[in-house]
Amino acid sequence: MDAARIPDLITPAIPVFLITVIAEAFWVKKLRDEGRPLVGHTWKDSIASMSMGLGNAAINLGWKFVAFAGYLALYHLTPLRMGTGVVAWVLLFFAEDLCYYWFHRVHHESRFFWASHVVHHSSQHYNLSTALRQTWTPPTAWVFWAPLALLGFHPVMIVVQQGVSLLYQYWIHTEAIGRLPRPLEWLLNTPSHHRVHHAANPRYLDKNYAGILIIWDRLFGTFEPEGEKPVYGLTKNLQTHNPLRIAFHEFGAIARDALKPGPWRHRLGYVFRNPAWKPEPLTPPSAPPSPEAARPSA
Repeated sequence: MDAARIPDLITPAIPVFLITVIAEAFWVKKLRDEGRPLVGHTWKDSIASMSMGLGNAAINLGWKFVAFAGYLALYHLTPLRMGTGVVAWVLLFFAEDLCYYWFHRVHHESRFFWASHVVHHSSQHYNLSTALRQTWTPPTAWVFWAPLALLGFHPVMIVVQQGVSLLYQYWIHTEAIGRLPRPLEWLLNTPSHHRVHHAANPRYLDKNYAGILIIWDRLFGTFEPEGEKPVYGLTKNLQTHNPLRIAFHEFGAIARDALKPGPWRHRLGYVFRNPAWKPEPLTPPSAPPSPEAARPSA
């Protein structure tokens, strides 16, 4: 299939992203001038985020063909067929959102995957431009949606629903919207829930992985409501707006740790275990007791 014919909901939305980022910046400035305790925007940070987004879009011009070809190959391997009717789309909505939850959770809990996803959390600001701060290493994501093709969902449907999910998640990256009515907060991922996810406060770490529906976090025990004011960014923040460093800094850190002297279990731990994992210090073998120590006392 020609890559140009693969459904793409994101690229046509880029002008809308840019316009709404600028509009939000003016609105948030007005709210800050009125005394609202918002972090707001800086030009350097927003330009870095938009640069990451444009880089991601450029890389995906090629990667989307590879990913789609993979889904198509799996789709032709399975005898299952979900069809293209209303029921299939409803089932896909829930199934794709569950796949997103586990993609997102694993990308926080395993350092190899975190090295790709950390890009999105590297800003100390939280606004619509932060939504555009996307990875330049998208191949770490493909496997999490592969089961949908094996279940018999057509690859075109999978790609369309992925686009719908990403478009939904754009608007929740903002400080300008408070809490929504309670039923919506219970069911959906909202700006309030996602502010928690982007915060580095200890109580907020690794919470609220939702894409569209917050029900998965409630079900799997990773939900945390917004309480104390979020402090955005990483537990150890980057002091750079250089897109190349933002994109690849954690891969470099993994390589440095994995090359340290030590057993292979430690090296592999640095690569695949939790990003905060550190090996236990190696204890030297106990020295045999001296003859004097072994001699019974008089």
